[in-house]
Amino acid sequence: MLNKLRAFAHCPKIRLILAYLAGASTALSFAPYSIWPVYLIAMASALHISRILSPKESATFWLSFGFGCFSVGISWVHVSIDKFGGLPLVASIGLMAILAFYLALYPALAGYLLQKLSPKTAFTRNILLFPALWTLTEWARGWVLTGFPWLWAGYSQTEGPIKDIASVIGGLGLSYLIAMLAGALALCLQKRWYSLAVLVPLLAIGTYLSPLLSTVEPKGGTIKVTLVQGNISQSMKWQPETLWPTMLKYMDLSRPEFTDTDIFIWPESAIPAPESIVADFLDNTKKVAILNNTAIITGIISKQQDDFYNSLIVLGEDDTSEQSLTDGSIENSNKYNKHHLLPIGEYVPFESLLRPIAPFFNLPMSSFSRGEYQQTNLTVIGHKIAPAICFEIAFPEQLRANVNADTELLLTVSNDAWFGHSNGPLQHMEIAQMRSIELGRPLVRATNNGVTAVVDERGNITHQLPQFQSGVLMAEIPLMKGATAFSKWGQWPILIWSSFLLILFFYRYFTKQ
Repeated sequence: MLNKLRAFAHCPKIRLILAYLAGASTALSFAPYSIWPVYLIAMASALHISRILSPKESATFWLSFGFGCFSVGISWVHVSIDKFGGLPLVASIGLMAILAFYLALYPALAGYLLQKLSPKTAFTRNILLFPALWTLTEWARGWVLTGFPWLWAGYSQTEGPIKDIASVIGGLGLSYLIAMLAGALALCLQKRWYSLAVLVPLLAIGTYLSPLLSTVEPKGGTIKVTLVQGNISQSMKWQPETLWPTMLKYMDLSRPEFTDTDIFIWPESAIPAPESIVADFLDNTKKVAILNNTAIITGIISKQQDDFYNSLIVLGEDDTSEQSLTDGSIENSNKYNKHHLLPIGEYVPFESLLRPIAPFFNLPMSSFSRGEYQQTNLTVIGHKIAPAICFEIAFPEQLRANVNADTELLLTVSNDAWFGHSNGPLQHMEIAQMRSIELGRPLVRATNNGVTAVVDERGNITHQLPQFQSGVLMAEIPLMKGATAFSKWGQWPILIWSSFLLILFFYRYFTKQ
C-alpha cells in the first residue's frame, strides 16, 4: 500500500491533488475546530513529497498546497462578496479564488527557494532552511500590499500546547516552530527520528520556561466591564431610518447595568453616523455616563476637516470633545482613529477605475482616511486602554507599538456581520487571543453579532456571548502589570534569525556556482 502511495506521488497531477488536499486540511487546525496536529501532519507530508522535486516543480506543488490552505481556510470571504457585493455567484467565487491564488504565491516562493537552495543533507533542509523560508514568507504575506496575515501557522497553537512561547517570540515565532516540527516529522518518514526526539523535549522545556521570562503579574484591583452586542442586521445598519433605533437599542441594552459597570464597550460603528449628526445623542449619553460614574467607549464615524475616520470615542468624565462652529466637526483628544484600513471595505485602491464596475466597490463607508500608526492610549476613568479596530488586531507589531507600561487592557471592536455564519468571525477571535498571549494583558472584544468575549493575559476566553443574538456581557477583569519578552522585542529576533539563515544559504549557493 505504501509503495502504491509513493507511485501516486510521482505522478504530477496526483501530486498536485495531494498537495491541495493537504493544504485544505490545515483549515481544521484553526477555529472553530482547533485540531492543531493536522497542520503539522499536512506540512510534514508536503515536505516529504517535495524533497525529490525540481525548484519549478516544488513551486507548483507548494502553490497547490497554499491554494488548498486559503481556498478552504478563508472561504468565508466569499460570504461578504456574494451577499453584499452585488455580483453574480460566479464572479464572487472567482474573486475569492483570485485572492486565494495570490496568497498561495507565498508558500510557492518558499517551495521554490527550498529546492533551489536545498543542501545535500535532509536535516539542514528541513530543520534550518524550511522554517526560515516559511517564517519570512508568512511575514511578507502580512506586509506586502497592506498585508493579510490570516492563517499563520502559529495561530494553530492558540489552543495548542506551545502557545505560551508566544509571550517570547510571538505568533510568527510559533510559525517558525511549527515549520521546524513539521520538518522533524518529515524526517521521521525517512526513518530519522533523532530530530523529533530532541525538539519535542526542548519545546516542552521552552513552554515551561517562557512565563519565567515575563514580568507580568497581577496589579491588584479589578475593572468591571460590560460589552454590548447589538446584533444589528448588516442590511439595515447603514440605512438612515434605522440610525436612531440602532443608537437607542445600545442605550436600552446598557441602561440596566449602569449602576454596576465601570466601562461599557459598544462595537465598531455602533453609532453608524458622523459625530456632528448625532451630537445631541452623544451629549445626553455623556451626561448619563457621568451621572452614573461610568464611561462608554463606542465605535463611531468621526470627521476632521474634510476627512472621515473609523473611530473609537470615550463618553463620560474623560470626554474631551468640542464641536466646531464652522464645519461641525468635533475635536476630541481622547479618541482613536483606525490606522490599518481594510482594502475595498474601508478604502478602494484605484477607485476611479474600480468604483464604476460593481456595487462591491461601493460598500457603505468605503472612503475612510487613515489614522496615525502610533496613538496614545484611551484614558477611561483613570485606566489606560490600547485599542484596535477590526482587522487591525491581526497586526501584532502595530498593537505592540501602542502598548506601554501604563496600558492595563487591550480592546478590539469589530463588526463581523459581513461574514454571516462562517468561520471568519471565529478565526478573528482566535487571532485576538494570540495578542493577549504576546503582550500579557487581558483583552476585551465587543462585536455587533459575535464573537463578543473577554480573554485573560494567557489567551484563554473567560467570558463569551452567544453569536447572532442581542445581549450584554459583564465581567470583572483582574488588572495586570509588567511586560512580556515579546512586548520588548517584538518579531525582530525571529525575523533577524530567519534572515541570517537565508543569507547563509544564499551565500553557500552562489559561492558553489
